[in-house]
Amino acid sequence: MKITDPNLLPGKPGVYIMHDEDDEIIYVGKAKNLKKRVRSYFKDEEKLDHPKTRILMKHFSYLEYILTDTEKEALILEATLIKKHTPHYNIRLKDGKQYPFIKITNEEYPRIFLTRRIYDDKASYFGPYPNATKAREFIDFINKNFQIRTCKHMDGPCLNYQIKQCSAPCINAISYDEYMENIEYAKQLLGGKYVEIIQKLESDMHESSKNMEFEKAAILRDQIDTIKVTLEKQNIQITQDLNQDIIAIEHNTHQASVVILSVRGGKTSRKDDLTLKQIDGLTDQQILTEFIKQYYITAPIADMIIVEHKFEDQEVINEWLNQKHTSNVEIKIAEDEHYQKLINIAKKNAKISLNENTKKEDNPLLMLKAYLNLKKLPYRIEAFDISNISGIHAVASMVVFEDGKPNKSMYRKFKMQTLGPNDFAMMKEVLTRRYSYVTDENLKENSTESLDIKPDLVLIDGGKGQLAMAVEVFNELEIKDVALLGLAKKFEEVYIPGRSDPIILPRKSSALRLLQYVRDESHRFAITYHRTLRKNAFLKSELDEIPGVGPKRKQALMLHFGSLDAIKDATPDEILKVDKINEKLAYTIYDTLHKN
Repeated sequence: MKITDPNLLPGKPGVYIMHDEDDEIIYVGKAKNLKKRVRSYFKDEEKLDHPKTRILMKHFSYLEYILTDTEKEALILEATLIKKHTPHYNIRLKDGKQYPFIKITNEEYPRIFLTRRIYDDKASYFGPYPNATKAREFIDFINKNFQIRTCKHMDGPCLNYQIKQCSAPCINAISYDEYMENIEYAKQLLGGKYVEIIQKLESDMHESSKNMEFEKAAILRDQIDTIKVTLEKQNIQITQDLNQDIIAIEHNTHQASVVILSVRGGKTSRKDDLTLKQIDGLTDQQILTEFIKQYYITAPIADMIIVEHKFEDQEVINEWLNQKHTSNVEIKIAEDEHYQKLINIAKKNAKISLNENTKKEDNPLLMLKAYLNLKKLPYRIEAFDISNISGIHAVASMVVFEDGKPNKSMYRKFKMQTLGPNDFAMMKEVLTRRYSYVTDENLKENSTESLDIKPDLVLIDGGKGQLAMAVEVFNELEIKDVALLGLAKKFEEVYIPGRSDPIILPRKSSALRLLQYVRDESHRFAITYHRTLRKNAFLKSELDEIPGVGPKRKQALMLHFGSLDAIKDATPDEILKVDKINEKLAYTIYDTLHKN
C-alpha cells in the first residue's frame, strides 16, 4: 500500500521504504516505532535537521512499510534491503560494484571465483576484498590445494586434472562427499578459521594413514604444510588465540575510511580498507552503526569485534551477530591498554587511507569519474547554453574544458535558426549541429578542429527533460562512448541517463565546483555573444542607415557620447563638436534620429 500520511503507520517495529515519483526506492530505514520515526520527516522544510533530509523529502512521493516482530528483525531487513537496492540517500559502503567478493556457488559440485555482484542464489559470499589481486591469489591457493573445479561445464577431464590441480568430479575421480568436504575446508579458510581447519586436516591425515590410504594422507599433509607456510608470512602477531576484528574509522564531512584488521587464530590474516559515502552530518556513533550493519551482511563474523566507542543500536546489532555466528560474539570497547594499541594501529591506517582519498578529491576529474561511475576520465568536457530575449537574436555557446581548465581557442558560437523563445528546441538544434561533425571520417583523420573532436563528457544545463533530449540526439547521430549529464541549477543535482533520481555531489567537492565552473562559463560566453549581437543590430538599425555615417564616424559618435540614447538627446550643435562631423551631417544625424 502506498502511504503519504505517517499517521496511517502503526506504532510497531518495522522497515519503511521511501519511493520517488518514478517508483524508485530512494531511502530505506528501520524503526522501533514506525509512526514516531516517519513523522520526523514530515515537518516544514526549515525544521528538518539536515540538508540531505530536505532534498530527500523534495523527491519523496510515497512510502511502503514492512512490519517485523522485533527491532532486531527490522535491523536485519533494513541492512538486507539497503544492500539489495543501494538507495541513493542511504549511507553506502563501497563494496559490490567497487570491491569484489569470493563466491562459492550453490551447484552440485560448487566452484569458487571472484565476483562483484551479490545475488539471492543461495551461494556463499565472502568479502568484500579491497585488493582484487590478493583475493585472486587466495582463490588460486584454495583451488590448487583442495583441487576445486574451475570449469563452467563438467564435460570431461581437463588439463587441470592432468597437472593435479582439479579432482575431476566430472568423471567421478572423487566422491561427492569428499568433494564437499574440500568445499567445507575452503569455507573455513575464507572464514579465517585456520586453527580449526589445520586440526581437522591433521585428524583426517592420521585417520587416512591408519587406514593405509597413504596417497590421501600425503595430499592432506601437503595441504597442512601449505596453510602453515601461508600463516607464517603474516607479520603481525597477536598474543591471544582469538578470532577478532579491530575496526577503526577516520572521516571528514562527507566520507569515511574504515580499516578492519582481521585476526584469525591469533594472527592478522588481512587488512581491509573500505569507504563509506553519504555520511554528511552523522555522528561517529551513527557512522559506526551503519558500517557494522552493512559490512556483516556478507563478511565473516569474528568471535570478538573491537571498536573505539559505543554506537547506536549496539545491543540489537550484537543480538543479530550472535544469531548469524556459530558462537557467541562479543563487542568490545577498546578501554584497556591492550585493545587501545590495536585500535591505534587500525586508526593510523584509516587516517592514511582517508588522506589518500582526500588527495583524490583535489583532482576534480578523478572525483567526477568516481562519483558518476564514468568509464573513462573526462579529460575533454563540453557544455552548451542558450541566450535570447523572446527568441530574438537567439544564440548558443559551446565551451570546452580540457584537463579541468577552459580552452578558449576551442570555444564556438552558434546563431540559432529555431524560431520563437523555445530553449528546449534550440538546445536540440545546437547539439545536432555540433555533433553531426563527429563522424568516423573526421575521427580517423585525427582532426584538431574543435567541432571534429569527440568529447569525453557533455554537460547539459538542466534536469531530466533536457538530458533525455540530449540522449535522443546522440542516439539519432549514433554517437557512443560519450558521457552525458545534466546539472539542475536550483539544487545543483546531477542527472545521468538511465537513472531517475539525481546524484547529489558533496557541496564542497572539487567535482561539483568543476561542473559549476563549466556551466557558468558556458552561460557567460552565451550572454556575451548575445549582447554583442544585440548591440550591433541595434546600432546598425539606427546609425548605419544615416547617409554619411560610416564605421569611423559611428565610432567617433559613440566614443564622444557613450550611448545611442545620448546621441539622440544631443542638439545639432553638440553633434557638430564630434570630430569629422560637419554642420550638414550634424543636422542629417539629428533629423534621422528624430524622424519618428
